[in-house]
Amino acid sequence: MTRPGVNAVYLPPDHPLRIELNDEAHARPSEALQAPLRLTFLALYSEPSQRDREWLHVFELARRFGREPPLRASHYSADLGPFRLKWERHSEFTRYKFIVDGPCADPFDSPALQAVPADWLAGVPGQVMVATHAALLQVGAETPDCEALATRHFGGNVLVGADIAAGAGLALTDFRIRDGYSRLLVLDRNMTPRQAGRMMQRLLEIDTYRLMALLALPVAHGLTPWLNDAERELAQITAALVESNEASEPVLLERLTRLEAEIESRESAHHFRFRAAEAYHELVERRIEELREVRIPGLQTFREFTERRLAPAMSTCGSVSARVESLSQRVARATQLLSTRVAVSRERQNQQVLESMNRRAEAQLRLQQTVEGLSAAAITYYVVGLVGYAAKGVRAFGWTVNVDLVMALSIPLVALATLLGVRHVRKVVTRATS
Repeated sequence: MTRPGVNAVYLPPDHPLRIELNDEAHARPSEALQAPLRLTFLALYSEPSQRDREWLHVFELARRFGREPPLRASHYSADLGPFRLKWERHSEFTRYKFIVDGPCADPFDSPALQAVPADWLAGVPGQVMVATHAALLQVGAETPDCEALATRHFGGNVLVGADIAAGAGLALTDFRIRDGYSRLLVLDRNMTPRQAGRMMQRLLEIDTYRLMALLALPVAHGLTPWLNDAERELAQITAALVESNEASEPVLLERLTRLEAEIESRESAHHFRFRAAEAYHELVERRIEELREVRIPGLQTFREFTERRLAPAMSTCGSVSARVESLSQRVARATQLLSTRVAVSRERQNQQVLESMNRRAEAQLRLQQTVEGLSAAAITYYVVGLVGYAAKGVRAFGWTVNVDLVMALSIPLVALATLLGVRHVRKVVTRATS
């Protein structure tokens, strides 16, 4: 394949995914934000089955404002006139940004979402995980009065915040929800538009990934009582296993198997949620690191708030997940041990059955030999009788024959022939059945 350049060179064909993988780094750039502006951010939890419906809904909004987005996409950004839209589809949630540029007396009383058609908003698929009204305002180099800002915009609540971008901006929030929305205030000292966009996105992602990580906490709380019962059940089974016998071992094995199946079911049902929580927690920490926070006296930083609130929850989730895995391994070991004991018991029972079968076979052989002897005697008796009748017939023709002597002399010959015949028949039958 020839590619133009300073020097035309010949290279092998491209990998089918080369361009797609290269462009992934540029697929979802941060919006360039210039103060002052208002922004409403929505993160909606949605099932994979809703992906087409979500895209069609965004497509309908774009066409309503005279835009033609591509037929299929996982992200879309456009200036629709009254507001700018940025839409992104992620594995478990979809996020929307609605941006309105320009000054406003109170950005939280007139949020950007007011510019979006209400009927369209009512039909957005999914369940709200995060809904945030944000404002980007210009300020001077001096540190603003955080108490006054808390009173004016956050109902006097305790704020969490810090200088961000190494002091080029300042971010404040209270992490509370009022009227369905949380609030985020970003003050721009001297950030570039791209830098302001990155900082705003990181701040919104912190809240999003924080809540997505916390989805595992109710699961952990729900599993704890069951884990306590399962561990008690395992302790009872292992205690009974020490003094078990052949009669009780199958019952214990059935209890262990049932417990193991239940553990496997729970672990399979919740494994993804715990692993996802770890990944979301890691993203939260990474986004906080990227803020490059500088402490404001009297305020908790985003890192401090997260470590004090999110870290214990993640520790609880990690502990429950580890307990489930440990319980699964312990039950598997107990099941293997008990299965070995049951197998040994069955092997011993099988050995006893085989010995009993051998004894019965020996008895049958002796009985068979006895029957063969009796059969030979009976056959000899009847054959000798026939010889006697034959001798009498010969004597009737005038021959001098001692019938008793003939019968007596025939007995050994008949008996020997009968024994040889019975033995030959037994050999033929044995050869045919073997």
